[in-house]
Amino acid sequence: MMKPVRSNSPLTPEEFQRQLSDFVRQHFQSRAAQQPETQPADTGDESGARSGADRFQFNYKPRDIKAFLDRFVIRQDEAKKVLSVALCDHYHHVRLALEGKETPHYAKQNVILIGPTGVGKTFLIRSAAELIGVPFVKADATKFSETGYVGGDVEDMVRDLLRLADNDITRAQYGIIYIDEIDKIAAASTASGRDVSGRGVQTNLLKLMEETEVPARSPNDIAGQIQAMMDMTQRGRKAPSTINTKHILFIVSGAFDGLEKIVRKRLREAAIGFAAKEQPLETPEEVLNAAQTQDFIEFGFEPEFIGRLPVRVVCHALNTDDLYMILKNSEGSIIRQYEQDFAAYGIEVLFSDEGLRRIAERASEEKTGARGLMTVCERVFRDIKFELPSTAVKRFVVTPELVDNPVAELAKMLADPNLEEKAVARQVVEEFARRFREAHGIEIRFTEAATERLVAEAIEKKQSVRDLCATRFKDFQFGLKLIVQNSGQKSFVIDRDTVEAPDRVLSDWVVASYRRSDHPDKQPDN
Repeated sequence: MMKPVRSNSPLTPEEFQRQLSDFVRQHFQSRAAQQPETQPADTGDESGARSGADRFQFNYKPRDIKAFLDRFVIRQDEAKKVLSVALCDHYHHVRLALEGKETPHYAKQNVILIGPTGVGKTFLIRSAAELIGVPFVKADATKFSETGYVGGDVEDMVRDLLRLADNDITRAQYGIIYIDEIDKIAAASTASGRDVSGRGVQTNLLKLMEETEVPARSPNDIAGQIQAMMDMTQRGRKAPSTINTKHILFIVSGAFDGLEKIVRKRLREAAIGFAAKEQPLETPEEVLNAAQTQDFIEFGFEPEFIGRLPVRVVCHALNTDDLYMILKNSEGSIIRQYEQDFAAYGIEVLFSDEGLRRIAERASEEKTGARGLMTVCERVFRDIKFELPSTAVKRFVVTPELVDNPVAELAKMLADPNLEEKAVARQVVEEFARRFREAHGIEIRFTEAATERLVAEAIEKKQSVRDLCATRFKDFQFGLKLIVQNSGQKSFVIDRDTVEAPDRVLSDWVVASYRRSDHPDKQPDN
């Protein structure tokens, strides 16, 4: 008996897919038929929509969302306002749709963010998604191709939403997809092969942004197909197979280098055409705010594609002051990470205002926005994080000198750990005075002698300066408020005598304030 002749030519993807499907069907579907019928969990569309409506509660107002974003993202006020309104409009509509009260012919408010790198675009979207409680996927537009063979398939983003939603189809269908570097797929008229990841990708994204059904399993994902078949054999029922993109919010962003030039050219020609004096637009942000649909089309976007992005926002570049505020006030500040890193070794790191300012100045020189903060911090703390965990140093202060010359300052720490302990203590005293002012509206200033006395006593008693100040001056908030009421004095100097006998000095001040209230023309002693 002759054996069948095997062809040496490799299988095409379609032939391999067909043979694998036949194999799975023969070996797994028969098992499913033999298993006793069980009552599976109800995963039908109707109950899914009902459970989705029960789970998804959206009652935010635009001010609520902006207030939340203000905690994490510095500046970008206009972007936060516009984004907050767009999110509220979209998710109020989603809530109504889940309740069966969908508005017909609703125009989805997909968003385009324009701005340089490192201004907080990604952080804005991720923070908003966390607040709302929806799955969030970020992708890079340059990674996609028209066919999916050269690069990724745009539909993979939708399947990623499903994965992040723990395979909950209903929840995935109102997630957020954020695509960065969208300006890189503007279809230029060149022979560089750009169109593979340009016009074709725009067309595929357009389908997603409108409304389409995306297979929950990629046709090219063999493992996914086998998993789907296994799930069917275990549950006795096929899971929902497609994801509808109607209520998925799409947000895209990019730097759009060259768009400013296009807008300026149009504005200049319009001014000449109407024989009017051109209104000067000083900053790049002002020019980009004037961008219209025709400018994006000239930039390289298809009219249908840019038309599906009606909400357009310009983010501003960050200056040194902005970077300083990010370090000091943002809840997502990178210094929190470094505090945790050192705390893992039992080391306390304190950042002086001057040190934060110097980090911001160095980061501004990097020209990469907030990303420059990480670059500078990594450079500053590289050797310190390596050396200090193996030494007796348990505290140190980040000063301008440390930022400028970390190697030399590290050598000083290692040579004399007590020197750094004193520097930390001084920083704590300054911090105590600042917090006292913020809490009570009264300024207290420690003299050099007073600070030295507090530091020496803390080291002698092996007590933290923070605890020593809290104990030593526990009654000052009450006594000083009496003085303010009696005399209006709001600034006080803490000298060495006050540190050594705080109760006596405070009592003398209060008595003197009553005397001054009886003789208002008398000048205060302190």
